[in-house]
Amino acid sequence: MPARHITQGLDRTTRPVQAEVDARPRPRTVGPITQTDIVRFAGAGGDFNPLHHDLGFAASAGFQRPIAMGQLTAGLLAGWLTDWCGVENLLRFEVRFTAPLTIGDVVELSGVVTSVEELKDGFGVATVELTAARGKDLLVTGRASVVVETG
Repeated sequence: MPARHITQGLDRTTRPVQAEVDARPRPRTVGPITQTDIVRFAGAGGDFNPLHHDLGFAASAGFQRPIAMGQLTAGLLAGWLTDWCGVENLLRFEVRFTAPLTIGDVVELSGVVTSVEELKDGFGVATVELTAARGKDLLVTGRASVVVETG
């Protein structure tokens, strides 16, 4: 049975990570994104818009190839974040879509701790600014609040 930790009144099995302002969790690179990745995500989420799988339809909408659902990129970013902090320590996650992810793209997921609000007993709430980027092009930006150890 894993050790349990009580933080912010919540019972957690994953101990919060230690973090301070300017901490940068190790980035993750994913890709190249394939048509199969997009179709599998469509099946999981029920989004069968032809923009995501039909080359002709995507072209008629002004794209060179089908684009991934924004939630696929957001899901990759959320997975990277919670692999670092533990899903049980995630308090808030919000994103803004800025550009589409397409077949063949390689995406880098990264973030930086911009603030830590001290609580009690050596814990705090960190704000993490998030990005999912294709080279220099931002695909998704976001912000999360996570429980961290401060001491």
